[in-house]
Amino acid sequence: MGVSGAAAGPAERAGSAGAAMSFCSFLGGEVFKDHFQPGIYVCAKCGHELFSSRAKYEHSSPWPAFTETLRGDSVAKREERPGALKVTCGKCGNGLGHEFLNDGPKRGQSRF
Repeated sequence: MGVSGAAAGPAERAGSAGAAMSFCSFLGGEVFKDHFQPGIYVCAKCGHELFSSRAKYEHSSPWPAFTETLRGDSVAKREERPGALKVTCGKCGNGLGHEFLNDGPKRGQSRF
């Protein structure tokens, strides 16, 4: 993930902080894992709106976790293996990670 606008901090977007999503590194340095300011997370490549901070929750994985996308067209999904869908930006196809089915904070919720 990166930051929308300037690399120094979240950019203002419609009165709230915006954060850019991209493919997460396995080597750490994930700046939005513990970022819980109100706002909209957008694609780092094209700026397409992906997730609301209202859907973000604390999780033990090294990456940010969300329960749902902002809109139905925010992301595209394809099955990668049972229980896990590969997730890309719904506008430009930028790789965003996975949706893990039934692995959210509540029974029946997914984790992005």
